[in-house]
Amino acid sequence: MKWLLYIILCLIWGSSFILMKEGLVKLSAYEVAAIRMLSAGIISLPFAYRSLQDLSKKQRAYSILTGLLGSYLPAILFCVAETKIDSALAGMLNALTPLFVLVIGFLFFGLKMVREKLLGVLIGFAGMIVLFFNQTGSLNFGQLPFLLLIVIATICYGINVNIAGRFLQGVKPLAIASVAFTFLIPLSVILLWSQGFFGHVFTDDKIILSIGSAAVLGITGTAIATILFYMLMKKAGPLFSSMVTYGIPFVAVAWGYVYGEKITFVQIAGLMIILSGVYVVNRFNAKGIK
Repeated sequence: MKWLLYIILCLIWGSSFILMKEGLVKLSAYEVAAIRMLSAGIISLPFAYRSLQDLSKKQRAYSILTGLLGSYLPAILFCVAETKIDSALAGMLNALTPLFVLVIGFLFFGLKMVREKLLGVLIGFAGMIVLFFNQTGSLNFGQLPFLLLIVIATICYGINVNIAGRFLQGVKPLAIASVAFTFLIPLSVILLWSQGFFGHVFTDDKIILSIGSAAVLGITGTAIATILFYMLMKKAGPLFSSMVTYGIPFVAVAWGYVYGEKITFVQIAGLMIILSGVYVVNRFNAKGIK
């Protein structure tokens, strides 16, 4: 069951980067992110009231925090980043998430860091550096801030996974997601209003396509996928669950290729280095080294 969840999440989240690109055709990055979160919130509404009754005040607070760190902020960061970089590269850098799960867990959540795991982290960061400084095969410092936005997003993911693993382990995935996304509805509406979204010409087919892409991204890539992710966490634990981000790049690269994005040998090499670091971390974790 855990591998089925793993594969489904790889396919859903691996496709999310190209949906962001489609949304950005006629909408701003902030509009795409807001529609994504608003769609996730609306589809979660029918379950929110019952979930609120089932959760304690502390669990509600942590659920809302996971919504902010695990969905809202990364959604904005990824959309802004994809205005300047390819979706395939964004998917590759997303593979840093498990390394930040490990590092943040070690620094703030009492996770033990052994030498072998540290080696895996260093290998992963080496791959990140390769991707940073070889975008399209040459140095491009103008894109560096946008690459850093994705790194910040993966740090948010790392914090979120540790919080959920520590404080929401016994909570139903649907309860976490429905509470988190329902509370994001007002923030999403405010963000749309601030971007002038309601002044668009909604008879424009391209506008409708962009809105539809962002909405599909919110329903499948945020609401449904988040529930599946927390189900996977309950079955396999935080570290294995975060490794979904190692399968995501391959789906993202495939979509990027289909859409004519340039995939270079150096980018593939950087991804392989990151995945090698992941392998080292997981190899020793599987052997019982915590």
